[in-house]
Amino acid sequence: MTIKGNTISLRSLLKSDAEFIFKWENDKANWRVSDTLKPYSKVEIEDFINNQKDLYSDKQLRLMICLNKNPTDCIGCIDLFNFDAEIKKAGIGILISEEFRKNGFASEALKLLITHCFNKLYLRQLYCNIHADNIASLNLFKKNGFSQIKNENDTLLLE
Repeated sequence: MTIKGNTISLRSLLKSDAEFIFKWENDKANWRVSDTLKPYSKVEIEDFINNQKDLYSDKQLRLMICLNKNPTDCIGCIDLFNFDAEIKKAGIGILISEEFRKNGFASEALKLLITHCFNKLYLRQLYCNIHADNIASLNLFKKNGFSQIKNENDTLLLE
């Protein structure tokens, strides 16, 4: 699957993405926002890539964010998680590699995935959990139509 935007594309995982994912998943600076508790081995990441089925079976989907001008340049990933086909709801998360932040890529990726979720997957609700002190992420999601709800999980909703 590929979803093409103006400057970036979202595409399905390839075996060659293991190195990018290994780097991002094991960067301790990302652990707090992703709730990661331990490093992942290359074998675990390769197994994750090789054993993907589909959103309906796995209840999750990871797409790589790549620059259109050089599709082998992956600059991040965007995920759907806790997918519930019955109530038409999923969580969403995004990571942009530090050197590519503040260029509008996260916003474009989020817009592309939101459109796909509502127009192709027929979801009714997307949500994300963002720590209250992660101002950049809060602003990103609010700018893209999410509303903050007051609860202990710092959840934002888009319906």
